[in-house]
Amino acid sequence: MKKIYVILLLVAAAIPFVSCSKDADDLVEEPMLIIKFKFDPTQARLNNLGQPSTVAAGNAAQSPIFNLISSHYVELAPNANTQLGNGTILYHAPETTLGGSNAIDFSKSKIVSEGETFLRIPLSQVAAGSYEWMRVSLSYQNYQISVRAANGNDYDGTLASFVGFNTYITSFDIENTTFPVNANRAQGYWAFALNDHPYSTSGQALPGATTVPNPIEATSPIPRNLNTCVVTGRFASNLVIDGTETNDVVITLSLSSNNSFEWHEVNADGKYEPAAGEEVVDMGLRGLIPTYVK
Repeated sequence: MKKIYVILLLVAAAIPFVSCSKDADDLVEEPMLIIKFKFDPTQARLNNLGQPSTVAAGNAAQSPIFNLISSHYVELAPNANTQLGNGTILYHAPETTLGGSNAIDFSKSKIVSEGETFLRIPLSQVAAGSYEWMRVSLSYQNYQISVRAANGNDYDGTLASFVGFNTYITSFDIENTTFPVNANRAQGYWAFALNDHPYSTSGQALPGATTVPNPIEATSPIPRNLNTCVVTGRFASNLVIDGTETNDVVITLSLSSNNSFEWHEVNADGKYEPAAGEEVVDMGLRGLIPTYVK
């Protein structure tokens, strides 16, 4: 009798644990909105108005191989008349005044590689609606480029490009080189280091030189005086969020890297030669094509 009583006690004690485990298994994760980046050197090369663009006379360009990217701002826009800021804002990166004027806080920026999740938020936080356009304010790029040295040899190097309106930077690393800044840097600041060689440098592109394609500039202009890098792209078919979704919605932002790194030539040979005094004139990505899977 004693043994039976003990067994019954053990079974009774186990019931709550079995029940809790079952309840946990029954929980279904809320559907999410997920955003990822893609880089395409074959995608159309666009100008500020979203029209096909060739490399300017006297300049040369190359399609860099992207390592990393970051965005400062992400917005869904219902139509071509939706003004910047009046759509559904999905993300706004941290900012700071530590460097004086307001700036993106680079130390808190989320930096990702191609295919890695940049943003993941519950779909319940996304306003229901039909969205035709996507706006993405890019802030940081990290990619591989080819450089011709004074000795005539070509080398691979890594370039960090800050294309946000203004960025407060403490320090950052490229390869084995650390760049201490501890200040704000305007749009167009860049730094470069040769891969596996002890050479590095940095510079600043001219104000307003960064291309920011916006095909709906006529109806929804991006304030150029703010130097925001808000690239705009259209979905092939509207993204409809109605609040009844049960699956994740994954948006892929395909960015055109087609000859996106551009410089002014001193030696007209199509090679980037900083030792010859060739200066970077544009580092803006050349178009956005958003797609989604529901």
